[in-house]
Amino acid sequence: MNPTAMAWRAGWSRGLIELRQSLTNGGDLFNHFFWPVLMLIAVFFLREVSFGQSGFSLGTLVLPSILGMNAAMSMVSMSQQLTADREDGTLLRAKATPNGMVGYLLGKIISVSGSLVVDLAIFLIPGMFIISGLAIGDPGSWLTLSWVLALGLVATLPIGAVLGSVFVSVRSQGLLTLPILGMIAISGIFYPLTVLPEWVQWIAQAFPIYWLGLGMRSALLPDGAVAVEIGESWRHLETIGVLGAWAVLGLLLAPIVLRRMARRESGSSVAERREKALQRIG
Repeated sequence: MNPTAMAWRAGWSRGLIELRQSLTNGGDLFNHFFWPVLMLIAVFFLREVSFGQSGFSLGTLVLPSILGMNAAMSMVSMSQQLTADREDGTLLRAKATPNGMVGYLLGKIISVSGSLVVDLAIFLIPGMFIISGLAIGDPGSWLTLSWVLALGLVATLPIGAVLGSVFVSVRSQGLLTLPILGMIAISGIFYPLTVLPEWVQWIAQAFPIYWLGLGMRSALLPDGAVAVEIGESWRHLETIGVLGAWAVLGLLLAPIVLRRMARRESGSSVAERREKALQRIG
């Protein structure tokens, strides 16, 4: 069999194994349920809060936005897992096998994407019973949700791989959390972006989180909800354009950064990081 085909097959198997393990391990299962349940509680209390004269509750507007936020957060998961594997030597072992990096990255893409779909289902299925007014009976809504999610993953996972290559330890990932939380705060996830100053709106629209939230809202909200959006439009072409630009940027940068990072990996560098970790624990 072709070595590249073998690497892809190994990566597919690796991804499915990691996904299955995350669904059967107590700690990972807690992580799968913790944030979706927390967000469901928030949506529950917002379901009776009206947004201005729009006729919609904040809970109705927020639920699809949270789906988009979670999809964007897949880049954080990718970054954290790649950094952790780099720190404990998993990445070095993958590098030592023929086409091992290809199989490793494919496995991560499958496991992170699969975990995201599970998390979204945990949140969305109960949410549809808690929140009324969603356009869930239209097949077109689910088609839109699917392409927004797929394009969002292509836009965010390569960026996550780049970020994971930059950070050298899991502890340093905290430097990534604060900017991401800041982007969530100004991206119209928990309230429409139109209530923020115009200069803040321009900043938010430069990043994927806003467009993933907008795409999910366009999929699950009725047509009347577009009145609270910028320009009173779902802007599907702009969504494709911005997410597509981030996808191209990530796909161009990720191979370069990952190759350079892999070249620097060695047994001595892994041992050095382990020694520093043990010193911190001690």
